[in-house]
Amino acid sequence: MDPMLAEYRAVLSSVVFREPVLPVVSTVTGALAGTGWCDPEYWVRQVRETVRFGAAVERTRELGVSRFLELGPDGVLSAMGQDCAPEGVFVPVLRRDRPEPETVVGALARVFVHGTEVDWAGYYAGCGARRVPLPTYAFQREHFWLNSVTDGVDGAGFGLRRAEHPMLGATASLADSNAEVYGGRLSLDTHPWLAEHTVLGTTLVPGAVFADLATHIADQVGCAGVEELTLEAGLVLPGHGAVQLQLVVGDQDERGSRPLTIHSRTGDDDWVRHATGVLAASTPVVTESLSEWPPTGATRVDVTDLYDRLDEAGLSYGPVFQGLRRAWRLGEDEVFAEVALPRWSCGTG
Repeated sequence: MDPMLAEYRAVLSSVVFREPVLPVVSTVTGALAGTGWCDPEYWVRQVRETVRFGAAVERTRELGVSRFLELGPDGVLSAMGQDCAPEGVFVPVLRRDRPEPETVVGALARVFVHGTEVDWAGYYAGCGARRVPLPTYAFQREHFWLNSVTDGVDGAGFGLRRAEHPMLGATASLADSNAEVYGGRLSLDTHPWLAEHTVLGTTLVPGAVFADLATHIADQVGCAGVEELTLEAGLVLPGHGAVQLQLVVGDQDERGSRPLTIHSRTGDDDWVRHATGVLAASTPVVTESLSEWPPTGATRVDVTDLYDRLDEAGLSYGPVFQGLRRAWRLGEDEVFAEVALPRWSCGTG
């Protein structure tokens, strides 16, 4: 800018300046301009010196200003001002590549709803607009829509029992046998954490959920644990809506064990069997002891970037599923692991 300053100074010498009527904060000094504007040399400095935009915004805020209207061809200064004063309201009057009338009216509306007086009578003058009375009743700001279901359904009023599990609503005993039926409802609305387990972009109920359900039901029907659980088909959760869940525990066999099946369906579709299993009558005999940890002869497995590698393969595990801390391999078929829930997911808070 230096080559033009001398000619610019000469032109300014022929201009008549007057003190501003409105208070103006200078971006040259970061303070109120006052009579400084009347000095041609001020405008020469304005061309060449540092623009103290942040200081000017801060000084304006100190003077009690909270709403800023940018008079310019775009919203660049509004964006910069928002960075300087996040609590302020910055509204550009014009935006590049947008219709000017709509942008100007939109800007006036924004500053108006933030407490700035606007001469709406002058705005509507000559267009035939007239005031109309508002409704005589008060706006109550209350809605009457049913909230989405966030908990299992208690079927006690229908002759059923509570299933005492967050994924199961109720249970009932069949009249002609000792079989038990458990029912529930799964959706991303009621169980949003399931959305953190996806396979190739599809939300899939983890196999651990079926294991947890089987373990819970074993305890409910008086069995010692899960002897066997075979997954036959994945359970896909839709982006919208829910699936019905049904678990059936059969009568005891000669050993006292009980069969288990897990089905689901969407709407009135056919039931799909996802898993079958056996609930043990007695605690399975453990032939190996884990008194020594890690087990003797086990080889440490590096799990540092395990979840990144799984994600690249299409198996995405969100934070709530990233519980693996350490792992060891013993031989070809045995894997030992230390798993912990994220700290924020524990407890009832």
